[in-house]
Amino acid sequence: MTDHEGQQQDHQGDEDLRTDAVVDIEEHCKAGRPTPHAARYAIRIDKTKYEVSAPTITGRELLTLAGKQPVGRFAIYQKLKGGGTVRIALDQTVDLRAPGLERFVTLPLDQTEG
Repeated sequence: MTDHEGQQQDHQGDEDLRTDAVVDIEEHCKAGRPTPHAARYAIRIDKTKYEVSAPTITGRELLTLAGKQPVGRFAIYQKLKGGGTVRIALDQTVDLRAPGLERFVTLPLDQTEG
């Protein structure tokens, strides 16, 4: 098998994982299934579900979607399968199809008195 053939097989695998249905990121993660390529993704931020059409999204877009304004006063974290959390910078891009990504949580940033 050549590298080119391997790439074709990998690409074919991606085709098998493509769907037109709305894919719930949290459900796929909890079931231990890979998140397929889809037209729309259901994500949970705090306790609310949202639908997005792109497989990648920035921290700023997540906070805006959740109505956390101004975005600079909030932090957003991705919750990973197993309980870990990773903070997402405002301009950092998150791939919603990444293995282990379960959901998102927001926290207000403490304001310091001057």
